[in-house]
Amino acid sequence: MEKVTMADVAKAAGVSKSTVSQYLNNRFEYMGEKTKLKIKEAIEELGYQPNFIARSLKQKRTSMVGIIVANITHYFSTEISRAIEDFCHKHDLHAIVCNADDDPEKEKKYIEMLRAKQVDGLIIFPTGKNNDLYKRMVKQGYPVVFVDRKVENLDVFSIITDNTDSTYKAVQHLIEKGHQNIAFVVQPLTVSTRIDRLAGYTKAVAHAGMEVNPDFIIKASIPELKSKIEQLFALDVKPTAIFAANDRVLLAVLEFLKEKGIKLGKELELVVFDNIPFAHLLEAPISFIVQPAKEMGKKAAELLFEQINKSNISPEVFVFPSRMM
Repeated sequence: MEKVTMADVAKAAGVSKSTVSQYLNNRFEYMGEKTKLKIKEAIEELGYQPNFIARSLKQKRTSMVGIIVANITHYFSTEISRAIEDFCHKHDLHAIVCNADDDPEKEKKYIEMLRAKQVDGLIIFPTGKNNDLYKRMVKQGYPVVFVDRKVENLDVFSIITDNTDSTYKAVQHLIEKGHQNIAFVVQPLTVSTRIDRLAGYTKAVAHAGMEVNPDFIIKASIPELKSKIEQLFALDVKPTAIFAANDRVLLAVLEFLKEKGIKLGKELELVVFDNIPFAHLLEAPISFIVQPAKEMGKKAAELLFEQINKSNISPEVFVFPSRMM
């Protein structure tokens, strides 16, 4: 079956090739409704598919962007990616989503693969372990935006939330309610979000004139978390409140509490820093620190779009406040 060309569409619609090209590029300023309708009908009748590769070579743009998510299992990451994709859809950009699994090697491979495919820019939830690669992109002026996590000593557009301040306020709230033994549960401190949230916790405890108990700070991978929490509750002095640093930590905590029959609201208070889609279905009294994921995703997409379109803007870190509910 022969490939349908732009010339075939022009002939069927009774217009010039340049008019068809204007139609395909949404340039309708001097085009009447009848002409648009004839071209539309010709495209549908012939089954014409534009040659995006040829268009990319001509425009020196692929109209594709990459989103490299650190871990797609975090609902917050999914929300942000959805907001980015919505923006791209409105601006005729195609978004390619890759999941790095918090693995620096996998992240590196995706960055190199997407750049080899000549995507117009990247939005990255950085692992923080590919600094040379990050610096090279920035030095080359390649459009890039970091989301959720910041990388030190790098002049790059970044979108984050107020991790330290929001955690500080949440722990302060627990202390004001009379809690003296507050545990903090987090995954290994390999990224800025976890480090900053722990900083907020220790700051709140210290400001209250209390000693930071190292036994009450659990840092472990997801598979190890439940056994570490078990050790926490085997201590002579047990926590009366737990701060879970993200949604995956929350699931490990809830699984442990269910197994042990520990009742939230009666024996223990729980705060989690993350967006939880099923929060409104929970009967247990849990407090959530909610991040403005949609706004953060939209801003990241806007910043990337501006860079792609060569706007004269300087790199900046945008901090979006979270709220406790």
